[in-house]
Amino acid sequence: MDAYTEEEQAVGFLTMMEDHLALPFSTNVLGVDVVVEKVDMTRDGSIVAICRRDKTRQRIGILDLPLPTPAPGGAEWITAYRHWRRGF
Repeated sequence: MDAYTEEEQAVGFLTMMEDHLALPFSTNVLGVDVVVEKVDMTRDGSIVAICRRDKTRQRIGILDLPLPTPAPGGAEWITAYRHWRRGF
């Protein structure tokens, strides 16, 4: 896949997460159990996890999302995205 700009590269990471991340999965955010239902991109190009607890949904930046142990299948794309973002 050709991805020349930062935006195109971020979309590439999102696509790989959508294709390979085993969803849904449970994790704990600030002491609260949540279910990660999907990943999405904000208007500013950040990748976020759509998390649900009961009837409440909230977007959490994928850079800030704690991964469970063991991590879900495809979590290596989150790790790769985090590594890539540190370069900017």
